[in-house]
Amino acid sequence: MSSGHVVVAADKFKGSLTAVQVAERVAAGFRAVRPELPVVTVPVADGGDGTVDAAVAAGFTRMETMATGPLGDPVRAAYGLRDGVAIVELAEASGLRRLPGGRLAALTATSRGTGDMIAAALAQGARRVVIGLGGSACTDGGAGMVRALGVRLLDARGHDLPPGGAALAGLHALDLTKFTRPEGVTFTLASDVDNPLLGPHGAAAVYGPQKGARPQDVARLEEGLARFAGIVERDLGVRVRDAHGAGAAGGTGFAAMAFLGATPASGIDLLLDLLGFAARLPGAALVVTGEGALDEQTLHGKAPAGVAAAASARGVPVIAVCGRTTLTAGQLHGAGIRRAFALTDIEKDEDRLMTEAGPLMERLAADIATRWPALFDGE
Repeated sequence: MSSGHVVVAADKFKGSLTAVQVAERVAAGFRAVRPELPVVTVPVADGGDGTVDAAVAAGFTRMETMATGPLGDPVRAAYGLRDGVAIVELAEASGLRRLPGGRLAALTATSRGTGDMIAAALAQGARRVVIGLGGSACTDGGAGMVRALGVRLLDARGHDLPPGGAALAGLHALDLTKFTRPEGVTFTLASDVDNPLLGPHGAAAVYGPQKGARPQDVARLEEGLARFAGIVERDLGVRVRDAHGAGAAGGTGFAAMAFLGATPASGIDLLLDLLGFAARLPGAALVVTGEGALDEQTLHGKAPAGVAAAASARGVPVIAVCGRTTLTAGQLHGAGIRRAFALTDIEKDEDRLMTEAGPLMERLAADIATRWPALFDGE
């Protein structure tokens, strides 16, 4: 690869542009001004929405399978597969975007579809499964996921529990006769969430309201998750309720750790490794990262912070593009980002920022290349 190239490694702009579209628009804007400029696109994700698309853009094969949606309806979901490594994005089957009509169902939504995808990947010979946790519709502690893998959750009469987190309060026992942890398979959780399963910082209290849970619903979900954790500890002899990341994706992290022996990892660091980001950095003059909103959350394990840390460690300067930003220059510099360029710099109309994000991003990129040429020469 020639020296002086630019690497575009941005996450999605939620609701308007996928990570692939951001990369394409930024590259097009740069090339409109500097057609000779080598631009390499590496769409990235941190384990949430868009993770499979980023993996496919990096060379993984897109594999489709039928899975159970969050309300029990069948959906066609995709995962990435390459050389025995599967990237399973929970949001593909169990995400908020899979709710019919966007109707929230905090008490009854299930993670079963994520288990369906894991089973499909194992059937295709996966020996390492990376589970991207983000954008979930459910708060069932991953109970649905493990049910898809053969675990039965029984009430006091020996009947199967209904799906969803609220029903877990009636859990009496686990039936593991049809479940065996896959031998020789490693499971890794890709997430930027370090919440425990229970308590004021747990899955129900922190994320339940985002999924439509009212205060009384949060209490019911907390009760169900606590019951699930207690039965798991009794029947499996495993205690992971307090582990960092156990509360990720409505507690799916908990079940993945307890039943599959999954280990948590920084979502963006893990995905950057799998996507081959580091291999694009030698000889690069500039890295462009970004996401829809650069704010305080960006600084805590989100994709732009991970990209900036990886690039800065190798001496490559970083700028960011975004829809809007609330970060100060000092905060950006502290994260390894020299400067942020926002769509709000060139367009104030809220509707156009969403409906015309693609053309606006291309225009913003062209403006950067025109007004800040020194950036592309590594200065």
